[in-house]
Amino acid sequence: MKCKGARILLECLKEQGTDIIFGYPGGAVLNIYDEIYSFKGITHILASHEQGAAHAADGYARATGKVGVCLATSGPGATNLVTGIATAYMDSVPMVAITGQVPTTLIGKDSFQEVDIVGITMPITKHNFLVKDINDLAPTIRKAFKIAKSGRPGPVLIDIPKDITGLECEYTAEIPEIIEQKPVNSDQIIDAISAIQKSSKPIIVVGGGCNISEAQDVLIKLQDKLKCPVCSTMMGLGAFNGKHPMYTGMLGMHGTFASNRCITSSDLIIAIGARFSDRVISDPKTFAANTNVIHIDIDEAEVSKNIKADCWIIGNVTDVLRNLLQKLQGREENEWTNCAKELIKKDKAKIIKINEFETVNPLYVIKKICEITNGEAIITTEVGQNQIWATQAFTYTKPRTFISSGGLGTMGYGFGAAIGASIGKKDMVFDIAGDGSFRMNLNELGTAARYNIPVKIILLNNGVLGMVRQWQNVFYSKRFSSTTLERETDFVKIAEGFGVKGIRVDTNSQVVNALNEAIAWDGPVVIDFRVAPDEMASPMVPPGASIEMMFEV
Repeated sequence: MKCKGARILLECLKEQGTDIIFGYPGGAVLNIYDEIYSFKGITHILASHEQGAAHAADGYARATGKVGVCLATSGPGATNLVTGIATAYMDSVPMVAITGQVPTTLIGKDSFQEVDIVGITMPITKHNFLVKDINDLAPTIRKAFKIAKSGRPGPVLIDIPKDITGLECEYTAEIPEIIEQKPVNSDQIIDAISAIQKSSKPIIVVGGGCNISEAQDVLIKLQDKLKCPVCSTMMGLGAFNGKHPMYTGMLGMHGTFASNRCITSSDLIIAIGARFSDRVISDPKTFAANTNVIHIDIDEAEVSKNIKADCWIIGNVTDVLRNLLQKLQGREENEWTNCAKELIKKDKAKIIKINEFETVNPLYVIKKICEITNGEAIITTEVGQNQIWATQAFTYTKPRTFISSGGLGTMGYGFGAAIGASIGKKDMVFDIAGDGSFRMNLNELGTAARYNIPVKIILLNNGVLGMVRQWQNVFYSKRFSSTTLERETDFVKIAEGFGVKGIRVDTNSQVVNALNEAIAWDGPVVIDFRVAPDEMASPMVPPGASIEMMFEV
């Protein structure tokens, strides 16, 4: 059938399984929005800002495993997507960003709202396209989705001039191409098994690739065969059941004592879908200097990039582990198993004592969310101390339930991501936020209110840029330069101004009632938890550790 470009775009999106578009209209995409007006099968979510739309598409993709889609107009609309695209790129999130462009006859003439978004986003996308021929539109959209999903996932941008969306051409629907994984190299499997058999103290490191490939079942089987400890990177949280008796917790500078001690004591690191970021390894010259490394990853470019690998297996980690398990011999519990258990036991024995009448303890808040939801909640975070507290105090037991900007560290990410995740999963989502991050994109309260999205903003409000202040406290002799915010900002009134329920909590004794009230509320809620300015992102609360309330008589 013959269709206009705008219609072809929507038909191709529907063909690729898209049911939600997050976007913001403008002149260069008016033909598309006119088609959206009556199009069936795709829901458009109007964000308050293009960056919010990009983060929502990202959160939707991380929570569901599907490709997230965002739409923006040309010029500033397109550039407002850049931070969201870069966030998705750093964390390997499948996303298709669609931007409008000035008509083809005006490209390169500094026309109104013209930017070279293809050139701007080239370093932060897997691929990008500028469609100059209406006949190329449908094939381009299909290629974009294939690229976004295949291999190591990531964002793809399609820039479409306005005249292309108004022209007509023939459109024929196609069944989406099935993406086949490359076969696993059997020689690499043999090398890895040989290294494992020679080791007496192996440890499994679970990375973000395990969440992407939903490798939880095969990871459990691998641990059961090796009887070894398992730790995770920040992006790997949830890929391995956090309640497993051999799970040591998060690794790295914000990780648990058990995880870091096991890494330094091991003789073999089996890194699965992890990239050994600086937050994990700190100094690559000293990290596990006398330990062998097996690196399993879908992206060969990650192997030996940060830490030298002694052997490696390239492929989808779930497929790799299935092949590995077929030939790997099991072992009995041994001295290494018992050593890891003792370290885990020590971590779990840690107790943080708090006073019911003191300002709110953020770890206590997150721990209570975990208890009330039985660890089943989807958690998104902003970036800063709030992100670290969310990794330390919540026990993640399922894949795709911890959603955070790990690579780029994007403040203002969590709220938009929570909106996308909630819409994608049709479920309640908690965004663990600091007041500095929340102020960046709090305009998305309008989006949450408009669609009555059950996002619960857990605002850990300390009146400062907490993580930067913490560094200034430790490394800069308490010279607190430009890190103090407006402590008396009334976030409850701001929430209510958008039509969102607001709750203020001043002491630990009020925490549980406030959380229960927010959870019972059918719609978005902002809970303004008043936290002391110098509350540090420590002490750590390892999985299973407890927080005890002290009562004054």
